[in-house]
This record gives sequence, structure tokens and C-alpha cells, in this order.
Amino acid sequence: MTFSRKILTGLSLGILTGLFFGERAAALKWAADGFVKLLQMTVLPYITVSIVASLGSLRSAELRTLGVRAAAVIGGLWLVGLSFAFLIPLTFPSVQTASFFSASLVERQPAFDFIDLYIPANPFNSLANNVVPAVVLFSLILGIAVVGVERRERLLDVLLVARDAISAATRFVTRLTPYGLFAIAAHAAGTLDLEQVGRLQIYLVAYVVVALMVSLWVLPGLVAALTPIRARDVLGESRDSLITAFMAGDLFIVLPGLMQASRTLLGRLHPGNEDPGRLPEVIVPASFNFPHTGKLLSLSFILFAGWFADVPVTPSEYPQLALAGMVTFFGSLTAAVPFLLDQFRIPADTFQLFLATGVINSRVGSLVAAVHTLTVALLVTCAVTGHLHWRRGRVASYAGVTAALVILVLGGTRLLFATDISQAYSKDTVLASMHLLHQPVDATVARSSSPPPVTNLPPLETIDARGVLRVGYLTDSLPFAFFNRAGDLVGFDIELAHRLAREMGVTLAFVPVDRERMAAQLEEGYCDLVMSGVIVTTARAREVLFSDSYLDETLAFVVADDQRDQYATWDAIRDRGAVTIAIPDVPYYVRAVRDLLPRAVIQVHAGGLERLFARASSTHDALVLPAERGSAWTLMYPAYSVVVPGPDPIRVPLAYPIGKRDQSLAAFVNTWIALKRKDGTLDATYKYWILGQETARRQPRWSIVRNVLHWVE
Repeated sequence: MTFSRKILTGLSLGILTGLFFGERAAALKWAADGFVKLLQMTVLPYITVSIVASLGSLRSAELRTLGVRAAAVIGGLWLVGLSFAFLIPLTFPSVQTASFFSASLVERQPAFDFIDLYIPANPFNSLANNVVPAVVLFSLILGIAVVGVERRERLLDVLLVARDAISAATRFVTRLTPYGLFAIAAHAAGTLDLEQVGRLQIYLVAYVVVALMVSLWVLPGLVAALTPIRARDVLGESRDSLITAFMAGDLFIVLPGLMQASRTLLGRLHPGNEDPGRLPEVIVPASFNFPHTGKLLSLSFILFAGWFADVPVTPSEYPQLALAGMVTFFGSLTAAVPFLLDQFRIPADTFQLFLATGVINSRVGSLVAAVHTLTVALLVTCAVTGHLHWRRGRVASYAGVTAALVILVLGGTRLLFATDISQAYSKDTVLASMHLLHQPVDATVARSSSPPPVTNLPPLETIDARGVLRVGYLTDSLPFAFFNRAGDLVGFDIELAHRLAREMGVTLAFVPVDRERMAAQLEEGYCDLVMSGVIVTTARAREVLFSDSYLDETLAFVVADDQRDQYATWDAIRDRGAVTIAIPDVPYYVRAVRDLLPRAVIQVHAGGLERLFARASSTHDALVLPAERGSAWTLMYPAYSVVVPGPDPIRVPLAYPIGKRDQSLAAFVNTWIALKRKDGTLDATYKYWILGQETARRQPRWSIVRNVLHWVE
């Protein structure tokens, strides 16, 4: 069996193993990770030695020619990548959406540090920490310096021997590829979150079909149109490396294989002449530091996120996006994408969608990156050696086939989305269907107030004597206290109230509280404490005892989707002049906004917030709410977005109000809050009710062993 067939066999068996065992295939993760690390082990030393040896053996004139022609080829491929990235949105249908609160709304992404990434103050530190761009820059400078050194042949002999030794070690590790890919494929096929993939199917399908078209035809076809090398030979000679890059989702580990494929293809053009084969030793690792077509296609995610969040990036903004993307993509995608989302005022929580697509797109992107790297090596070498020619007939034929493929692929994908994929908005039903995470205690829920019970005992003794904890709730405290579709009182604080009552060994009685009479009702004994997302203010602290803060909220604006950028900073809002801002009847909010926006027209609204969302936007320009609450409301009204003005977010603490004289109950609740923070209860409750994680009960992944054979539960 040939090595390629062994690889395909390992890949196929791995997929079947993952489908058979499902999530149990996660046990192979150690083997998958170990194989990738073995491949990475020799790559960086090989790159360093290869660049220095290959550049050092060139003459000055050859270096200049190589640099100029490499820049032209890479620039041309960048245009190709950008063009296809901007074509992907043509496949997107219309959609309406919103999301739960995300910490990324208030986090400020660190600035992209180009200098730290590319300039190695300590090359050995860069080698140790796998900072590839810095290592390559150091190697390039050292290789260029070797060109002018006398007796360089002695150093080059040592470097060439070292390169051959590292190549031998790489070939030894490469023999394990069928087994490594088996583990990678089994783990991926068994643990892939199908529900998550389903939510992102539009972007995944569009990205994958375009990426496959670019990697299997556009780039190899370009090589065939401009050089004597056939497209099928480009793919055939590099097949093992391309499969490995795809399955591992890593371009770095296949660089040696791409160099070897380049040398083999170029050797057929120059039989008996090894000089052209030396150029890929420089071109392949050097091109790794520049944005490749796979990265540029990821710009389409910014366009997808804008479309998904109803904040579209217009074609007039494409040049700005292209320029910003080119600069930031010199670093990692995980740093570049949040920066670009922020630049184009797209909700930062859509970055979570980008991470979710990584399980598939990172693999397809690595495939495109490998073909791109091979294309650069072949085109630049052919340009230097005189084998690159512009033949009108071949170029016209290539352009015609490419145009036909683009129309067929994009048109077919758009038609598929329009006919087979439903995009009905459903996040409002998710919120309305949320239920308590844990088994509730026996509880009664009053919809209207009643006279307070009479007692002469201290608070804790009163609760124990009657066996009931009376908890006050506010009726407009989504997501801390609200009635779900089934008519049950649920929410973040309601969840914690049930937990508190269970641990006290009592039942619950929920009673509605009047926000204006809260202090009086607590003093009367109408309720023992209020658990309903109550913010701590100076005025309230004079009237009631507050427990320790259990959560901080962030002051924000809820605005129409197309107005987000106008509220991104406090300075931008002030520049708008006399904007009309609606604020719930919470004096703390009113004072804070008046202090920060003295020219704003403040509309204080009492009662339910539904009226503010239902009204026409002409009555007010923005609504002030904490970001955590505003995000929940936008789930029901997806035409609105939450904006946290910069540069510094304003935090608002939440705590539980308790009667002024109920010191013993306050001390007890403070101890309980500290315990729940330590044991993870607060964190788990926050993830469910505020972040919206695990809002649907997770089912085990489908597998043959569980769903077909029924051997396991």
C-alpha cells in the first residue's frame, strides 16, 4: 500500500471510529495532540537552518530579483484572496437575530503589537516560545548577512548537514502520519458539536465551498496558466501535505512537506540542475509570515457577523476592511477578528461564533493556506528562472473557467440557502422557555401585594418558626426575575432564592415589591429580603441594609441596530448634542447620565419597559439599561443592540436589600453569598441566566454504539 493510501485509510478509519463511538472517541485526544506536537518539534529548527543556508548561498543580485518578484506574486495572490472573501456575502440570505449578554461587550481588546510579533529582541526566546514571525525575520537577516561574509562555505556546509539531519528526523515523524490522522479524525468526528454547526451552517457552507474552489482550482489553475506545471501535478505531488494540513488544521507542520513538493515539481522543469530547488527553501518559510489566502478568506466572517447581527458592512467600507485586515492578519486570527469586529461596530459577542466555526474552518483554511504557500513557491521560482509567461490563450481559458465556476458555486449556494434553510428568528422563544436549573422548593407566587404577616421574633427566628422565606421580587427585572411562557417565576435571583431556601430547610413565598416603597415594605416585615436585581445606590443604602454585592452590571445604551456606532464612546454621544434618552425610573441612572451628558434630554419612564421598546423610535434616541438586562430585552426585540460606551465602562453593583434592623439576617446572607461564590453556584447561575449558556438541555452526541446498536446509554 502506498503512503498516500495509508493516510487515506487512517483518515477513513478515524472518521468511522468517531462516528461509531461518538463522544467516547475523546479518549484519543492525547494521541492527536501528541502527533501534532511531534510534527511541530522539528519545523522551527528546520525553518531557521533552511532560510540561513538557502539565502546565504545566493548572490546579491539573486536576492534582489527574488525579493521583487516574490513581492509581486504575493501581492497578486492577496488580491485573489480579497476578491473571493468579498464574494462570499453574495450567498447570504436575510436574517434577524440578537444574543445574550457577552463579557466581550465590556472588554477592550489589546492593541495589535506588530513590533513584539516581528522584531525579536531575543531570538532564542522567540525560538523557545514558537514566535514564528520573529524567528523568520531573524533568520532572513542572518541569511542575508551571510551573503557578504568571507569563507561562508564553511558555515553553509554545517548548516546543510544540519538541515539534512532535521529533514531525516521529520521524515521519521512523518511515517506516523496515518496513525496520527486516525486519532485526529476520530476525535473530531466523535466530538464535533452538530448543534453548533447547525446554527452556523450558512457561513460554514459558504466558506467551505468557496475555500475548496480556491484551493482545488483557482490557485492550482493559476500556476498551470502561467507556468508549464499542470494543476493536477500541483495537487498530486502535495497530496499528503494537503491532507495533513486539512486534518490537523495547521499549516506550520507541513512546511517541510511543501518544500519537498516544490523541489520535486521544479526539478522536472530543470532536470540535472538543483539550483532552482533551493529557492523554495527560502520562499516557503518566508511566505509563512505573510497573510495567506486562507486568512484573507476569513475576512468574510466580519461580513457574515455584520449580516448576522443586522449591522452590515457596506461595499463602500470594503477597502477599509481590506486594509485593516491585511495589517492585523500579520498576527493571529484570534487577535485580529475581535479588533475588526470592534472597528466596524459589530457586536463583539459574535466572536464566539467565529470560535465555533474554527472546528471546521480552521481545517479548510489550513488547506487553502498550504495550496497558497505552494503556489507562491512555484510562481516566484518560475518568475526568477524564466518559466513564468503570460500566454493570452491559456490565461483567457483559465479566467473563463474560473468565472463559470464562481457563478455556478455562488449561485447554487444562494439558491440552496433560499430554498432549504430556515432562518426564522427564535431567540425570543429561547428566553421565554428558560426554566430553573435545579429542582425548586415548594413555593407560592403572589401577583399582588397583601398585608404583612405579624411577628415579634427576630428575622431568622421568624423564618424558622413559620418555615417560609418571604422573598420580594420586582416585576420588571428581566433576566433576574420574570415570568416565563409557562407562567412560572424564574430568573437569576429566583434561582438563587430557591437555592437559599433549600439550604435553610424552608419553603418560599414570592411577593411583589413596589420599587418606591421597598424600604417601608422591608421594615414592615412584608418580605424578608428582595432578590430581584436591585442596584446599590447611596440613597437606598440610607434606607435599607444591603448584603454584600453578588454581581456587577455595566451601564449601557440600547439603540437601534443602525445607530450603534453613534453611541460607542461618551465623546461620540456628547457630539450628537441634545439626544433624547429614555431612562427607567431609577434615580441612580438618571443622575449618572445627566452628569455625563449634560445636554441630553432625559425622559424618565415608570412602569414596564415593554412600552419603551414598542414605541416608535421618534420618541427617544436611546434607552439606558445595564448591558446584562439590555441584552435580554434585545432577545425579544432583535431590532435593537446593546452598546457599552468607552473608553471606561461604568460598573453598577447588585445586592439584596434587607430591613434596616435585620442585622442578623444580613450577616447570614453575606456568609451564604460568600459560600456560593466559592462553590461555583454564582458562576453557574450567571452562565445560564446572563450568558445564555446551556439554555437547551445538552444531549449526548449521536453515535452508532449508542443510537443504532443501543449498547450504551
